[in-house]
Amino acid sequence: MKQKIFRVVADLRFSIFILLLISFFSIAGTIIEQDQSIESYKINYPLTNPVFGVLTWDKILQFGLDHVYKTWWFFTLIFLFGLSLISCTFLQQLPSLKIARRCQFFRKPGQFYRLKIFTSLTTFSYNKILLRIKENQYSIFQQKNVIYCYKGLVGRIAPILVHFSMIVILLGTIIGSLFGFKAQEIVPKTENFHIQNVLNNGQLTFIPKTSARINDFWITYTKNKSISQFYSDISLLDDQGNETNRKTISVNYPLINKNVYYYQTDWDLIGLRFQTVTSEMIEYPLLNFSNNQSKVWITWVSNNKSLNEGIIALIDNLEGYCSIYNESGTFLGNIELNETVNFKQPLTFLEIISSTGLQIKTDPGIPLIYLGFFFLMVSTLLSYISYSQIWIIQKNKKLFIGGTTNRALFNFELEFFKLIN
Repeated sequence: MKQKIFRVVADLRFSIFILLLISFFSIAGTIIEQDQSIESYKINYPLTNPVFGVLTWDKILQFGLDHVYKTWWFFTLIFLFGLSLISCTFLQQLPSLKIARRCQFFRKPGQFYRLKIFTSLTTFSYNKILLRIKENQYSIFQQKNVIYCYKGLVGRIAPILVHFSMIVILLGTIIGSLFGFKAQEIVPKTENFHIQNVLNNGQLTFIPKTSARINDFWITYTKNKSISQFYSDISLLDDQGNETNRKTISVNYPLINKNVYYYQTDWDLIGLRFQTVTSEMIEYPLLNFSNNQSKVWITWVSNNKSLNEGIIALIDNLEGYCSIYNESGTFLGNIELNETVNFKQPLTFLEIISSTGLQIKTDPGIPLIYLGFFFLMVSTLLSYISYSQIWIIQKNKKLFIGGTTNRALFNFELEFFKLIN
């Protein structure tokens, strides 16, 4: 009974069916936004207007379509697919490899008629034919007047390696889903932070308690004033606040510490800092008016305590200046860092207070996924190696010789006729 069950699981049709289900739900997880708020699903998938006629927010939450790749039924499909691959490997691929390694002698001339390529010779040099076969890298086995030769056995390992690589990839995917996490932090320059704003995490994820400090943040610009690169100088701290690791990160160049990746992803401006003649520090918060094409911040710089008089400051970069306008919106000019603007009381422009956007994530399954794809590429190369077999019987002053191969039949025919020519 167990053998019957495993043979059903190892069947190619069963594997294809499970793979189609995994593909279908993976597509659904791509179309439906994952790990969003309930309000977001209520807006995009209302009960009064179902998407595709059936998809509403309550069904999405009910069946776990808001986190497809972490549901128990998706893990079950992956487990069944992995079980199918393992069963196929042990019940079909390994026995097939074991049979291929055996010496399969032909005892009767009639057996050659089942081969696509065979012939019989009355005039021949037995030793020359064997020498040519050996020169073509065949392994030769002989019992009296019968000979069996093969080469390219390593090509038969390719299907087993494909199964192994897919199992490793699936295992890496499961480990990443269970133990990985992704967080997003917006941190002002010179401030400390902990990992708090976790966007998604697995059921067995451990969020590290590491604290860090943003020492500095800056942006470089091209000649046409477009952004070239973001930079954040980050220090990782221990429990006593001592620095354990430090690196300047930028887009695509993260800080890696104990398999936790700190990526540079975004930036923001949060305020302008001024100094009065009495050395008093005043900070004015910036309001973000950004859109998809550009980022713009604006604030009201008052020159009295009642806040009803002042100027409008507008800034759209980190090059060290901002534009100022009067109350009616007339452009007054640009003010640079350490420059003083004269109101009823002089104000010195000291600093643009910026913050950096970081994405913090870990995926312990990534090494296994890369390893699996490496074996998959190796198996692809191995699959191009042809497994070829040649049989020879010498009987009644005649030489019966024939062969077969699993691919590259035309090349094998050329090789075969060169052997007997």
